[in-house]
Amino acid sequence: MKKTFTINISGTLFHIEEDAYEQLLEYLLKLKEHFGSDVEGREIVADIESRISELFTEKSKGEQKVVVSAWVDEVIKTMGTPEDFREQGEAQEPLAGKTRRQRRLYRNFDNRVIGGVCSGLGAYFNMDPLVMRILFVVLFFAQGIGLLVYLILWIAVPGARTTSQKLEMRGEEVNISNIEKSIRDDVQESKEAAPDGVVSEPQPLRSKPVSTGEPVTDVMKGILKVFLNVLGILLILAGFFGLIGLISWLVVGQSFFSSWPEMFEVDGTGLMGFLSQFISRAGATWGLVFTGLLVGIPLLAMLYVGSKLVFNYKSNIMAIGLAMAGIWLIALVGLTGVVAREAANFRTTSSLTVTDTLKTSPEKTMNLLLAEDKFDEFSDLDLDIDRFRVVMVDDKSQLLGRPRLDIAKSSTSEVVMVVKKRSRGQSQAEANNNIQKIIYNYQATDSGIIFDPWFMVGESGKWRDQKVKITLKIPVGTSVFLGEELKEIIDDIENAEEMWYGDMIGKSWVMSPEGLTLPKSLAAKSDSIQ
Repeated sequence: MKKTFTINISGTLFHIEEDAYEQLLEYLLKLKEHFGSDVEGREIVADIESRISELFTEKSKGEQKVVVSAWVDEVIKTMGTPEDFREQGEAQEPLAGKTRRQRRLYRNFDNRVIGGVCSGLGAYFNMDPLVMRILFVVLFFAQGIGLLVYLILWIAVPGARTTSQKLEMRGEEVNISNIEKSIRDDVQESKEAAPDGVVSEPQPLRSKPVSTGEPVTDVMKGILKVFLNVLGILLILAGFFGLIGLISWLVVGQSFFSSWPEMFEVDGTGLMGFLSQFISRAGATWGLVFTGLLVGIPLLAMLYVGSKLVFNYKSNIMAIGLAMAGIWLIALVGLTGVVAREAANFRTTSSLTVTDTLKTSPEKTMNLLLAEDKFDEFSDLDLDIDRFRVVMVDDKSQLLGRPRLDIAKSSTSEVVMVVKKRSRGQSQAEANNNIQKIIYNYQATDSGIIFDPWFMVGESGKWRDQKVKITLKIPVGTSVFLGEELKEIIDDIENAEEMWYGDMIGKSWVMSPEGLTLPKSLAAKSDSIQ
């Protein structure tokens, strides 16, 4: 019986006869001498050993389990020798593996987008992988069958991880010539992809993390990659359209101010002209700048992160992230300062009450009407916000406010009009000055009272939470009619009918000891007393 040894070839243990061992050892030493001891040479020899291990494994599946000289001879014939390689270089014709092998189906990791299925099919059928990808996209929209087929192939088809498998995938003979060519081509591609075409110290190609070898794990990684790509696309779309909307709102003002042609003039009808009615022009300018940065920086970050996820380009994400965060924090502090400064203008509250006794005929019904809105014709700038309105008067913006009307029982026999004006300011003096600027008019006639629909803040006045509260006090027994137009200014008027104030308009009311009452209710009550 021949003496046998146990050897390890590319991580697999084999039992080999002594003469076969010496023959194989001599062959491997020649290969190492031929290819050298550099990184590329070691990688080539390692891949040749891996292929030898595969060939020995296939043969050991039969009854013979021990490697014999005949197996080594067959392996050398299949793989070729350095002498064959040198002769091939001189004759430009390979002596080993002249015929092209039949292709084997693998997943191609070198040209993959997700799992390498489409690029593997492209290599198997000698087609452009793009054609296969388009086909799978079409099948995906055909009731989702493309996704199912892709997942099945992903799990069932192995990945081409070694050089031998890559050669089999392309239908090339697995010999030392093709292995060397494949590895040197990969190294050359790495050099060309590196900056200035330089690779300082090439790492062994087999160390690249192309696959875990576990199909389920690969599928999970692929699903994660698809999810990240979809997330990246969504972030790009959200960031892009968000920035377009922000720029449109800040610069063009299409969202709310599309009909305002003179946006940034001092007394124009644009966004700045509108904001200057409420806050200082400097506050409006810096407020817009800081608001734009507070909203725009996150949108830019979404656009950047999304493009990073989709295209996976190299960039200093830490530096960019810190710069964006720094600018955003500066904008936050700046906007906080602007808000604090403008809020100081509302620090103090002041009020002024004016009482006017009206001469009326007790036997007549007082008609309470709303005057015609003379500002309806001003259309350059017309916007209602919380009972305030901005209009253009003589090419200057004017701030208007809605008064509030209440009706109460008078403690005397006279009709009394109480007008209470209120405003805020940075100081008591400023609040009082703001009150003096408020202009409100009403007209008392023999038939009743006509109220203006708006009060004016005054020339060059700004919004300081100005309010005008009108209380009409009428004695018991006085009859009033509420015109339909009063719905714009009436407040929550208490009445004996417990009727919602919006339903009180268009009706006549009589002041009773219990409050405003409908005449028929008052008559019914009188009949019941009698």
